[in-house]
Formats: sequence, C-alpha cells, structure tokens
Amino acid sequence: MAISFQSDEEVLRKLRDRLHKMTDEELIRFGKEVRRLAENPFQRQLEEARREWKRRKNGNGFTRIQS
Repeated sequence: MAISFQSDEEVLRKLRDRLHKMTDEELIRFGKEVRRLAENPFQRQLEEARREWKRRKNGNGFTRIQS
C-alpha cells in the first residue's frame, strides 16, 4: 500500500476544476460553508467585546452616564 501526497498546486488545480463545474447556487453555498468553517470563533468574541467596550466608552474615552 503506497501513500501519496498531493502538492498544494495539485490541490488548488482540483479545487478550481470543481469550482468551475459548479452552478451559481452551488458556488454560493460552497462559499458560505467555507466562510463559516474558516471563521475563528475567538476572533468574533474579541470583536464583540471591543464593540461593547466602545459602546460603553462612547468612543471618546469617557464612560457614558446612563439616565
């Protein structure tokens, strides 16, 4: 039993061939799935924490007083 490895170039060529054969709908679905898989959940949490910090500080370094 032989083990073979594909080069990055070969993997990309096969991917491009697959993408080329997809319908528009399939390509959109594929793109959404890959984007979801490629997301870093910790990055999203960090962005949300920063957004909340900016909301609280109102972007000017002063805490906003809520009435």
